[in-house]
Amino acid sequence: MPAPIACHRPSRLARLPVFYGWVVVAVAFVTMAIGVNGRTAFSLLYPPILDEFGWERGATAGAFSMGFLVSMLYAPLVGFLMDRWGPRYVIALSALVVSAGFASATLTSQLWQLYASLGVLVVGTSVAMSYIGHGAFLPHWFSRRRGLAIGIAYSGVGVGSILLLPWVQLLIDTGGWRHACWILALLVLAIGPVNLLLQRRRPQDLGLLPDGASVAEAAIDGTAGHRVVDPAWVAIDWTLRRAASTARFWWLAVGFFCGLYAWYAVLVHQTRYLIDVGFDRGTAAYALALVALFGIAGQIGIGWLSDRIGREWGWTIGSLGFVLSLLLLLALQGRADPLLMYAMVAAQGLLGYSLAPAYAAIPADLFQGRRYGTIYGALSLTSTLGAAAGPWGTGFLHDQTGGYAAGFTLALFLVLVSIGCIWCAAPRKVRGVAR
Repeated sequence: MPAPIACHRPSRLARLPVFYGWVVVAVAFVTMAIGVNGRTAFSLLYPPILDEFGWERGATAGAFSMGFLVSMLYAPLVGFLMDRWGPRYVIALSALVVSAGFASATLTSQLWQLYASLGVLVVGTSVAMSYIGHGAFLPHWFSRRRGLAIGIAYSGVGVGSILLLPWVQLLIDTGGWRHACWILALLVLAIGPVNLLLQRRRPQDLGLLPDGASVAEAAIDGTAGHRVVDPAWVAIDWTLRRAASTARFWWLAVGFFCGLYAWYAVLVHQTRYLIDVGFDRGTAAYALALVALFGIAGQIGIGWLSDRIGREWGWTIGSLGFVLSLLLLLALQGRADPLLMYAMVAAQGLLGYSLAPAYAAIPADLFQGRRYGTIYGALSLTSTLGAAAGPWGTGFLHDQTGGYAAGFTLALFLVLVSIGCIWCAAPRKVRGVAR
């Protein structure tokens, strides 16, 4: 009679790789804390650049939009390279190029140079270090705790922003925006070696399964993820061609475009808008950092909640956060009311930023497989187009109307469209909540 399986306990050393999923999350946390906030710092660099050169707001904000247009073209390649090379090399290369972008921005004297440096090299190439780049491989590491793990990794953006963005504003105030760009160049450059040493693509590379289960453990207790509602759908070997032939793929594409349009319309123009209505520059910069601080709790908490109540509800809660923050921004017109500002910050951070873990988890629930990175990268075409259109469109409408009311109202409408699209994609009908 064979010995009970429970008697064959793995050695302590053999169990160490089980925790490697959380190492991957920790590296992603640090990378996003620096990489995403380096890109977000454009919002702080934007006012002094406007003051120095006197360019139109729409044209100047267009540098950020140009970067997202480049990232829109680059995102599918990032997904493909994540499938082929893994995040170690892709993220390290991205850090090198973004660092060069910040350094070259210090030479800016004409608008096209701003587009090339902060736009193309910084905003465009940073996509590999952003939500999109990490969303192409992080979902491989977790299934039952996918929303929680992605929320923790993405919360690095909030931790980084509360530490990095006020510091960047201080660097701008004391040494100028060019000095701040040099410091950011050095900081981003340090991301490369960390990822080369520690980051990994998927648990199977270490003989593991999602959520830290070993192959033997999964065979014993059957744990390996969410409840499968549609086995036939899950069994498909998804390629980009197969995914793009489904309605769900296109519902996600439209939903992501609309959601990211609103997110980045607010992100890029918030600081300038708060200054316009009467807040001082320090308060406006603090508000931007505080949004991301609240986003720490929002991303982790609602990411965890989406594992239990479903991705559609997670996306809806996050979208309603942007609905509320846009309404409060509109209510701030003509008056610098601190109560309204802090309510807007709380809604945007605690609720709105929870779109990030849902954005990574929903496509994985529907199309996870060997070519998931490529599929996710293709979906990112539309989301980055939305992220590019949001800042430009809002700035354009400001220049045409003399205020932000039209731009914020359009963003509000698109958020509501986004909610409907995600419910139509219906990830709950493929994978249910965690067991």
